[in-house]
Amino acid sequence: MTDWEWTLGGLDSDVDPIWDDQNVLNPSSVLLADKAAIVTGGARGIGAATAMALARFGADLAICDREANDMARTAAAVEALGRRCLTGLFDVRHPEPRDAWLQEVGEAYGRVDVLVNNAGGTFNAPFADISPKGEAALIAENFTQVTGFIRGCIPLMGNGGSIINVTSIEAHRAGPGFSVYSAMKAAQANLAMSLSLELAPAGIRVNCIAPDVIPTEGESMLGDESTDQESDLAPQPWLEGGSVHDCAAAVVYLAGDMSRFVTGTTIHIDGGNLAAAGWKRRTTNPTTT
Repeated sequence: MTDWEWTLGGLDSDVDPIWDDQNVLNPSSVLLADKAAIVTGGARGIGAATAMALARFGADLAICDREANDMARTAAAVEALGRRCLTGLFDVRHPEPRDAWLQEVGEAYGRVDVLVNNAGGTFNAPFADISPKGEAALIAENFTQVTGFIRGCIPLMGNGGSIINVTSIEAHRAGPGFSVYSAMKAAQANLAMSLSLELAPAGIRVNCIAPDVIPTEGESMLGDESTDQESDLAPQPWLEGGSVHDCAAAVVYLAGDMSRFVTGTTIHIDGGNLAAAGWKRRTTNPTTT
């Protein structure tokens, strides 16, 4: 006989060790009680839905945008849920107002737990027709402002945190007519992978969500030919259409303890479009002869 006895956390060996795991989940694991979350581009669309969802799960918000009226409406809705909401009215491409606002957020909340880089934008144009000024604007709006927000928030995440970049399916496939935008969204995804390794020792997780066929105000103004589907072809394999609230749900997951072991990855919110790789589901049965 041996003098050694197998135990785990004071439990006998016939007890399944899974129940003694300190990371066992419970319903409160999904809550974001008293976390401080920043959402850029929070006035409408995915940003507004995300701000509302984070507030419903217990977070205080700081949102910025250049659309004053819509941002005020989102802030009022957050506050109606009993959560605080700071606002910043500025263009995210400009570092001076961004840095001043981040200082204000830090003073108000003492920290930042969640950063959602949602702001971005594009226009439909062949690559050869994009001027150097237009290209610089696309890069600033879809990449360098993201790096600026991340760099500014890292010192405010002293106890760890979660950074979530809102990219696009175009980060993972061709985007004719949106070449620079697609390249910058791919850069965001790659940045998340690299920073997930760099920031892991600080307890900061970095992930992305990649939406597609999510109706928003901005999408309706792009005039993207790829959205003009034939009448008998569904826009995505999944039987139901997507919503900004589907994106918000993924952000809530990535923001909290439910995703504590998830970093450096992308959640695709596209109804199966990336997986389909061009295959389309017919909405009607084909006529046979």
